[in-house]
Amino acid sequence: MSTLIRDGLITEDLWQLLPESGEGDAAPLPAEGRILLPLPRWLEERRNGLRAACGVWLQPDEDPLRLLPDLPTLPVIALRFPVFTDGRAYSQARLLRQRHGFAGELRAIGDVLPDQLSAMARCGFDAFVLRADQSPAAALAALSGGPRPTWPRVP
Repeated sequence: MSTLIRDGLITEDLWQLLPESGEGDAAPLPAEGRILLPLPRWLEERRNGLRAACGVWLQPDEDPLRLLPDLPTLPVIALRFPVFTDGRAYSQARLLRQRHGFAGELRAIGDVLPDQLSAMARCGFDAFVLRADQSPAAALAALSGGPRPTWPRVP
């Protein structure tokens, strides 16, 4: 089981991450709950009248600028780290927060380790789903090491 740290606290993860699917085998969306959709599915659902309780997650090679028209209304964007050495999501985060003013939750998912959290927070992440084998106590200690920027929040 993974741990969600949001705004410096361990908290319950209310969002269900829908995995990527192959062509033509997309599962129906759950009738209830908050869903994080992969970018291709999110774009498809948006064209078909996306329901309100959906966020989006991106692979590191996907362009976050495809979300620009929807940034003011997106509650959550999750950026995936496929391996801890792949830093492209840091750039995606800074682009979304600093250049385009994304004010919702910006979540790190994938191979997320405690020693990365301080750098992630400086880039704009405010929520982190730790890799399942990582210590939440170590992650909280890593985050408490210094001041983090505050980002405007969507009400």
